[in-house]
Amino acid sequence: MNRFGVNRWTGSSIIGSTIVLVAVLLGILSELRGEPPPVPEKPKQAQLQIEFDQADAVRAAGAAAVHAVAFDADDLAAHGALVDSLVAEHGPITTAVLAFGILGDQRRAENDAAHAVQIVQTDYVAQVSLLTPLARAMRAAGRGRLVVFSSVAGVRVRRANYVYGSAKAGLDGFASGLADALHGSEVRLLLVRPGFVIGRMTKGMTPAPLSSTPQQVAAATARALARGRRLVWVPWVLRPVFFAMRLLPQAVWRRLPR
Repeated sequence: MNRFGVNRWTGSSIIGSTIVLVAVLLGILSELRGEPPPVPEKPKQAQLQIEFDQADAVRAAGAAAVHAVAFDADDLAAHGALVDSLVAEHGPITTAVLAFGILGDQRRAENDAAHAVQIVQTDYVAQVSLLTPLARAMRAAGRGRLVVFSSVAGVRVRRANYVYGSAKAGLDGFASGLADALHGSEVRLLLVRPGFVIGRMTKGMTPAPLSSTPQQVAAATARALARGRRLVWVPWVLRPVFFAMRLLPQAVWRRLPR
């Protein structure tokens, strides 16, 4: 079970130059090396533990009200009801940012099938399970924006982290296809492809070249949203880098570190 938080805020919340009337932030924080942060058994709205509650930061950005609730990312059957309850209580969702996931342990996953499946479940299947009702709700409302966090790890999967990378590759493909399916409607999908992010999920790991901080990823995402972009690489230089890396022989590629 992976418990995450949902922050809902209403009012004139500013993301870049975009005004969000009703926004949903699914996740708030990535898990720390695959271990879910503690959550009260019966959390109350706006009274979750500090790891989840970023209400002050959201209010500082211009939100008039903030509400927090926990949800189980792996409880796929509950996702549709979660989206429906948000719409029923707060009106149409104009922006949804899916920001949850686990890194997992690659070495363990190579021998422990259950752990490998857990990584794929949370990083791919659960995302699909939430994106589908969110997209449906936004189509019904006639507008909306979805933000999906992929990774360069999924652009060309490496031997060093192929379980996590394969989940991100699947998510990247699903999000790209969903964006095409939404073409012609007033619902947009922004796909974010960051490189190594120096944060809770990667604590204790040696940063890779061209790493970013969560703040840099957030700023790039906000700019891309404001400009109506469909895809953003963080940092942008990773796009030409990975174009070239696609051409590396497999014998070289399989030796690269994560």
